[in-house]
Amino acid sequence: MAKAKKAAKKSAKKASKKVAKKAPKKAAKKAAPKKAAPKKAAKKAPKKKSARKPNAAFMAPLTLSPGLSEVVNAKSLPRTEIIKRVWDYVKKNNLQDKVNRRMINADAKLRPIFGKDQISMFELAKIVNNNVK
Repeated sequence: MAKAKKAAKKSAKKASKKVAKKAPKKAAKKAAPKKAAPKKAAKKAPKKKSARKPNAAFMAPLTLSPGLSEVVNAKSLPRTEIIKRVWDYVKKNNLQDKVNRRMINADAKLRPIFGKDQISMFELAKIVNNNVK
């Protein structure tokens, strides 16, 4: 039994020596990249990206049909603003379907525009496209 304890102590000492030998090497490797990193960051700092510019086609004002202009309260708007205002109207009047949130229920103002009682939100762009010039 005493021999087993001595053998266990020796193996523990050997394992700790191996860990101690490996630890300084890892620390030395980690220290080197830290010095190199600030130099790379300094080189990248002067480069600046240009600001993203919106597509002019999306920002062009479009003439709305009478029914759609009544919903969005404007005669002429860019396509992006039309979609935004239609969604604002839908949310304000609680017209999203309770079970399937992708569906939009039509009220008295939206029924002539949609042409039916309910549309999918993915059809909204097509509907808007049919009601602008």
